[in-house]
Amino acid sequence: MTATSQEVKRAKQRSQVGQARLFGLVSRVRELGLLIVLLLIVLIVGIQAPRFLSLDNFVQILLSVAILAIVAVGETLVVLTRNVDLSVGSIVGLTAFVTAYFFKELPQSNLLLGILLGCALGLGLGMVNGLIVSLGRVPAIVATLGTLYAYRGLVFIVSSNTTSQINASDVPSSYLALATTQIFGIPTLILIAAVIAVIVGYFLHSSQTGRQLYAVGSNPDAANIIGIRREWLVFAAFAASGLLCGLAGVLWGARFGTVDSTNATGLELAVIAAVVVGGVNIFGGSGTILGVMLGAIVLGTLQNALNILNVSQFWLQALYGAAILGAVVLDAFITRWVQRTILSRRKNA
Repeated sequence: MTATSQEVKRAKQRSQVGQARLFGLVSRVRELGLLIVLLLIVLIVGIQAPRFLSLDNFVQILLSVAILAIVAVGETLVVLTRNVDLSVGSIVGLTAFVTAYFFKELPQSNLLLGILLGCALGLGLGMVNGLIVSLGRVPAIVATLGTLYAYRGLVFIVSSNTTSQINASDVPSSYLALATTQIFGIPTLILIAAVIAVIVGYFLHSSQTGRQLYAVGSNPDAANIIGIRREWLVFAAFAASGLLCGLAGVLWGARFGTVDSTNATGLELAVIAAVVVGGVNIFGGSGTILGVMLGAIVLGTLQNALNILNVSQFWLQALYGAAILGAVVLDAFITRWVQRTILSRRKNA
């Protein structure tokens, strides 16, 4: 490597470090802002409907958020690489139906075997997305829009050839217990979501691969220059997203009991809203799992508040759309501001 190329590499690395620090500062501010918004929602709704402030209601909010949060963590890995996975709702729906059908047909089967089946199916579907995007070089939004409908169609095919609906009475109680069992008074569903968030958050900030995911999203060209295997990381991100969607599908069936071909329809909108509201830059390269969890909790709290205040759920879809648009506009503004700041520092150096 020549001296000139080494200087270019070092300059790219310094630029990435400076950009990452600025985005990190912005993430802290956005997380604080989410906490303030959450407190305001609790305060305003609590005044109008005191039962909103009950402990049981807060537990219900966290239960409703848990599955959304698990899928959002997987989506975060994809968005960090400057991609998006629109098929998450269909993957959750397909894995939920297949897992429930497995337990219906083989009620004496080992619980772990059914969980592994759902996770393996989700992983396989995620790998298909990853291959299309990373090796096929198809834009992620196009590829996953196609698989969104393909996977959903697969659910309808499976259900039409087996049974249109699976009820809670059709599956063993051990499967349903995944969502109802408590450990130290905390529902396992909430604990599973929290453990996944901690593990993935630690991975992103403490491992070399995690840092490379941020590098790929923040500056793909610079990442290639310093030898990061971008295609492999994109494939791995989609595979991990599929794996978490598979787990979410298993838990979906356990939580709701009744499973059919329409499960998790539209879930992708809520997931993407939680990710971008949580501070993950839609253009890749920045964001934290903590922010995503806060984003999911804020959206779950809003949904619960609308229910308690007897407001039409159509407003929730409008809020999701407005949140996504607002977050994307804010991300574009922040990205331009960071780029101008980096250029200004270079000129003054």
